[in-house]
Parts: sequence; structure tokens; C-alpha cells
Amino acid sequence: MSPEAGIPHGSGTGAPPPTDSPGGVRLAVRVAELVREFDGRPVIDGLQLELQAGEFVALLGRSGCGKSTLLRVLAGLDREIRGEVWVPRRKAVAFQAPRLMPWKRVWRNVLLGLPGRPERAAAERALAEVGLDHRADAWPKTLSGGEAQRASLARALVRDPDLLLLDEPFGALDALTRIKAQRLVSEVWQERGCAVLLVTHDVEEALLLADRVLVMEDGRITSETVVDLPRPRDVADPRCAALRTRLLARLGVTDADGDGEGAADAPTEERTTVAA
Repeated sequence: MSPEAGIPHGSGTGAPPPTDSPGGVRLAVRVAELVREFDGRPVIDGLQLELQAGEFVALLGRSGCGKSTLLRVLAGLDREIRGEVWVPRRKAVAFQAPRLMPWKRVWRNVLLGLPGRPERAAAERALAEVGLDHRADAWPKTLSGGEAQRASLARALVRDPDLLLLDEPFGALDALTRIKAQRLVSEVWQERGCAVLLVTHDVEEALLLADRVLVMEDGRITSETVVDLPRPRDVADPRCAALRTRLLARLGVTDADGDGEGAADAPTEERTTVAA
């Protein structure tokens, strides 16, 4: 990542990060010693993070651990930080609430915030990508929950992002619509090849979608799980089930870990890999 390709945030030296990770892989995101405080209390405390170009990473953690704060920092929406954050210039965010303007038709919502005078055709291409081009002239109030979320995703995709940030985008959807939305995001990611960071509370969702699953606790990344399974994935797969058990233990939801030991005995900073 070069200074031209990435935007530095924070109070560090401003020197660009290495183009490649130590393993020789091109990076989309690099975070070093990130600190974000609210009223003197660190919500993010010395966090380190790297995302490879084209990688899909899910971030799990209890409420209040700093997940959404980290996503806002990466999006450039929160700059009251210490440390260094490097992200691509082209990035986009989709939130849990679609945040559509009710007085603008769907296609105009998709173009909202774009510089210059973008043409309707750009919105229609993005809407077609998420299967919503037939609703381009609709008013937001006439959309179903799933349609509104797809419109929000189209608004992110029209920016042609190198980094797509998803903050629990499926949380308000019913179970069946959620499954369809997850499949859509997976298909769009595989087609686009951009890096994705998904903030979620859903362990199964993380395992279905991500290359890596990170667990965040007290403002730090404390666990990384590599999910090297073929796509599309099935949560009934015994390998997924084993990972689910381990991740739930990491999150403190269950006592049993993947090897039968209690969660308190599970090492932190562990890199777990499940291969096909």
C-alpha cells in the first residue's frame, strides 16, 4: 500500500506501511497501536490489525468491546485516535440500518454522497448487481427490509471500494431474508475481489462468510481463526461445528472449548486453522 493508495489516520509518523506483509501478501488495511478513548477510558487499546487485499474477515465480540468503534475509525468517521491506520482511498460502509433518505427515490439514494454529477446508469448497474434494478424508481418506504438492505449495499458498491466495511448489516432481517442477504454478499465479494471487514454477533454467519474470524475483547484482537473450507459452506459440516464450539468458548458463551477444555483454559492469541 503506497501513500497514493492509502490514507493515514492518527498521530503516528505518517510513514507508509510496507506494501507487503511479512509473508509477501499485499495489504488492504494496516492498523498499528491504535488507541481510542472516551472520557479517558480506552475502548480500543493498542490494537494491531492487518487485512490482506481481497480478504474477507469477520470480527466477533461482546457488545461494548470496540468492534463498531474500530469500523468507524477504518471508515474515517472517527479520527480522535492515537496510533496509525492505513486504509484504501476507495472504501464504503453499510450499516445495520439502511439509512435511506425517504424523500429520494432508490436510485438517487444509491448515488447519495458521490462527488460530481454521477449518472443514473451508475446507480442502475449497482442495483442490478444486488438484484434490485427493478426497484430503481421506488420510494424507500415501499421497500421490504431485505430490499432496503440491498439498496444500502448498492450504495456502497457504486463507490467501487477496495475495502467494504459491514456493520451488522443483516441484524434487523428475518431469518430467511438474512440467509439470502448473506449469500448475496458472498457472491458480490467473490465477483468484486475487494477486502471486507464484517462486524457481527453471529458466529455461524462469520464461519459461513469469512476467510478469518477475529475475536475482540477489551479493545484488542485476542483470537484469530482461519476458516479454510470450500464455499459455499454448510454450518452442519462437522468442521464448522467444531469451530463454532471453539469460537463460542472464546466469546465466553459456553464453557466447553473445541478440545473439551474450559474456555478459561483456552490460550489467547491462538491461530486456529481448519482446512478442507
